[in-house]
Amino acid sequence: MDNYTVKSPVLFLIFNRPDTTAQVFNKIREVKPSILYLAADGARANLPDEELRCKQARKIINQIDWECEVKTLFRTENQGCRLAVSSAITWFFEQEEEGIILEDDCLPSTSFFHFCDEMLKRYRYDTRVRHISGTNLQSQQQWAEASYYFHESTIIWGWASWRRVWKDYDSELTRYTLPEVESRINKIFDDQFLAQQWLEIFKALKQKQIDTWDYQLAFLNYFNHGLSISPNRNLVSNIGFRPDATHTPDPNNQFANLKTSELGQLIHPKYILPEKQIDYNIFAKEFKLEERSKKHYSIRRRFKRWIKGK
Repeated sequence: MDNYTVKSPVLFLIFNRPDTTAQVFNKIREVKPSILYLAADGARANLPDEELRCKQARKIINQIDWECEVKTLFRTENQGCRLAVSSAITWFFEQEEEGIILEDDCLPSTSFFHFCDEMLKRYRYDTRVRHISGTNLQSQQQWAEASYYFHESTIIWGWASWRRVWKDYDSELTRYTLPEVESRINKIFDDQFLAQQWLEIFKALKQKQIDTWDYQLAFLNYFNHGLSISPNRNLVSNIGFRPDATHTPDPNNQFANLKTSELGQLIHPKYILPEKQIDYNIFAKEFKLEERSKKHYSIRRRFKRWIKGK
């Protein structure tokens, strides 16, 4: 898809990687958003060379060479991943009803912007739908005949949403307690090992052991029985899997640098129902569920044999 001009406002989240920032920016430049938001966290005081890299990344603003309203939120001090990203998205949705969010390591195809524009418009008032992703982690496996499918997880490597959704965001998940979630987690996940994994994540978030913002978004989607949209072809590649990454340091990760393609003519699904197997496939790989299951049942079998031998 050539010469497409994106209709939605775009939020570009940058930090300390001028090289990946430049690559993603060049894709944004191709679609020429009329409104571009730039948000950047401040450098960490204990990393002397980081301030220079942050300054280099922020210079990307000087390369905006099309007619565009530019708004910036450049932090002078480091707030960390959880607060810096979530507050930037809040800032964005305080000014926009809907829009597209890209981080500095999420390299989109041109179709990504067209896809987000169309999905934002089509499901603008459908409160069942809360999240739009440009990433397909199914090894390009096709699900039915449509151009996209519904599921329940929130993949944030290039995504879009509405103010109506983000207004519920709470990085502390203050409305939810561990006993409540523990009693309900099996209503969300059928697999006991997957349910336990997400319960451990919830505990870690409540105890502030994880400096992130996206698990909270995922929980809110689950707790509200929300639907996410993902394309049947991958439209965004995460190019940030490398040693200097905060959460994706392994360049050999199965989800690193996935190939992207163009989507073609949009075909809409006939049924608005979640493909639960899709999410399970992703989590089975990410959380090694098969290995955990084998280990669990192996221990149970050994225990039963030990009991019988008593």
